[in-house]
Amino acid sequence: MPVFDMMETYMVMKLKFTPSFGLRLISRTTYVALTMLIGISIPFFGSLLGFLGGFAFAPTSFFLPCIIWLKLKKPRTFSLSWIINWACIIIGVLLMIVSPIGAMRNIILSAKHYKFFS
Repeated sequence: MPVFDMMETYMVMKLKFTPSFGLRLISRTTYVALTMLIGISIPFFGSLLGFLGGFAFAPTSFFLPCIIWLKLKKPRTFSLSWIINWACIIIGVLLMIVSPIGAMRNIILSAKHYKFFS
């Protein structure tokens, strides 16, 4: 994983750690434990992921590949593949708009009941 590689490279080059299995085990375990602690401590983490995922997941999964394919292949207008790609683009844009709105609504409605580490 790029994050682990960057972290281990920094530890070896700048902090002068010896590259070893122990370094990998300790650094990766610490990283996973810290991210898990952050995820547990934020009570609306699931809704926050839905909010941010709406911006990141929809473009990279639905409409950007379709736009790139349409630019590269240049299918005939109103052919079956052209229509399917445009349908995916429209659905992806709608998901990118609706998903963050729904997640933000969930965060706002549940904000009264949130307690950290719950």
